[in-house]
Amino acid sequence: MTTQLVKRLLFIIVSFVLFFFAPLSKATGLPSYVEGQPLPSLAPMLEHSMPAVVNISTSTNIMVNDNPLMQDPVFRQFFNVPSQLRQQQKNSLGSGVIIDSKLGLVLTNNHVIDKADKISVTLTDGRQLSATLIGTDSEADVAIIQIPAENLTMLPIADSSQLRVGDFVVAIGNPFGLGQTVTSGIVSALGRSGLGIEGYEDFIQTDASINPGNSGGALVNLRGELVGMNTAILAPTGGNVGIGFAIPSNMVVSIKDSLLKHGEVRRGLLGVTTQDLTPELVKAFNLKSKQGAVISRIESNSPAAKAGLEPGDIIVSANARPIKNSHDIRNVVGLMQVGDNVELEYFRDNEKKQVTATIGKQELAQLAGGRLHHGLQGTVLSIPLKSQIEGVLLEKVDTTANAWRVGLRPGDVIVSANRYRVRNVEELKQVVDPNGALLINIQRGQEGFFVVLK
Repeated sequence: MTTQLVKRLLFIIVSFVLFFFAPLSKATGLPSYVEGQPLPSLAPMLEHSMPAVVNISTSTNIMVNDNPLMQDPVFRQFFNVPSQLRQQQKNSLGSGVIIDSKLGLVLTNNHVIDKADKISVTLTDGRQLSATLIGTDSEADVAIIQIPAENLTMLPIADSSQLRVGDFVVAIGNPFGLGQTVTSGIVSALGRSGLGIEGYEDFIQTDASINPGNSGGALVNLRGELVGMNTAILAPTGGNVGIGFAIPSNMVVSIKDSLLKHGEVRRGLLGVTTQDLTPELVKAFNLKSKQGAVISRIESNSPAAKAGLEPGDIIVSANARPIKNSHDIRNVVGLMQVGDNVELEYFRDNEKKQVTATIGKQELAQLAGGRLHHGLQGTVLSIPLKSQIEGVLLEKVDTTANAWRVGLRPGDVIVSANRYRVRNVEELKQVVDPNGALLINIQRGQEGFFVVLK
């Protein structure tokens, strides 16, 4: 072992001892420098990074019944009792990251500002600013808001594809509404998916402490560059257990660009239904590898069909990214734009093949609300995801329309109309009189209320 290597090891050991036992340094007489070098500290980096992380508070007006019995439509109908609603304000806290100081753009989670009537941003210098919503992507839990662009500090954005397990990272946010807080850790894992937290998942896992209120905050590297946005924790006991998740910066930037350009994320379509490889499928297909996504269905006239893919093909790579399961291929395609090319590697009868497919446009089962009832003018309706309650989802609500003025918001689900249960747009059409009043029962999260549209 060379003298130089011994010195390096000694420097590392002493640095770690001083880092963890800094409070004892004065009492024990430990030096402030090692071989002429100052002790390692994150303070210089944080002095530049922390002003770019903001606290976000929101308020939402919701309609609730004064009497719990009024929440039961059967009770009201039986006793012929009219709905008695009152307005209640709901508040929430979260974090955000300034990513463009010239335009005043702030990145945060969709669930932080979801359905908010008012969004307030507090900077580290104490300024409180009103924010305007630019766009959201509920599937990936990303939102962009805008504040006045006056003396703002922004975070530079790093290439998250260069992250490695073991890299040091720092989480900055507003946990439990305490105010700006910093925690440190390492990258514990990359490419986490299939957790059921979001529709599209490609998480960075970290042991840096992330708690409620950290959502939307920054995960930065030791250069003070944004590598991810803190989003969720795995907390079986209700508290932090050292398993936190952040959306990678590359994924965030792609969504941000789409939101700024179109006001929404226009996800593309490959036209395949895939499933994970099970031991039984591996044996049935006589495969050597246990990783990949097997195509179980091809939509007619889809990009996949035009590219020559067939049921039974096993996708193992997309744009040079390994595909381990069906979640991986869904994430890759879901973050691509219409017209993008995707290079696929797949196995067919144990023969490896390559093909290029051009991402097509997703055809959504949507209907303009104005065709149903003039009170729904300015809304876009669709069927909710299977994980949500059955009904008709309000995907978009024009802020100048009557539907917005009476309190309807994107994400609300119509579960009944004129006292008839509705599960899809067709059922809604059957019970709506375009020229009469429309009584609709709305489910919003765990809340339920009625609205009359005239």
